[in-house]
Order: sequence, then C-alpha cells, then structure tokens
Amino acid sequence: MQEQLIRPALEQATEAAAPLRVKDIAAALRVDASTVYAEIKSGRLPSYRVGTGRGTIRVSREAFKNYLEAQGIPASELGVAL
Repeated sequence: MQEQLIRPALEQATEAAAPLRVKDIAAALRVDASTVYAEIKSGRLPSYRVGTGRGTIRVSREAFKNYLEAQGIPASELGVAL
C-alpha cells in the first residue's frame, strides 16, 4: 500500500519540473492555442523547440511564471503548478 501512495507523488514531482506544452498553457489560461502561439511569436512568452524537423514548442515553468507576472495574471488562479 505504501508503494501505491509514494509512486504517484514521485510522478507528480517530475511532472512539476517538466516544461509546459502550448496546449497546457492554453488550457491554464482558458484561451485557444493560437493565442499562445501569437504570444510566443511576439516574444512576450519565451519558448524553445524540442525534436527534429518542426519539433514541438516548450515553455519553461519559470518563463511562464514571469509572463504571468508581467501580464498581471495571478498564478494562484491557474491549474498549473509553477
């Protein structure tokens, strides 16, 4: 039983340190993904690409936290652990 309680906690700990995907940010802000892409393109939300070819876009949790502060959005109201 103890293993069942510890395992999810370990998964959540590594998940909390992982960078965010565009769809995660869009869901947290309750906007469309195209809005997040526009913020990235404008340079207001720093991001990086992972993978070969087009790859996928990731945003560090620190960059997202700084973006929220700059926009005056309280992070406590979002469903994302920073």
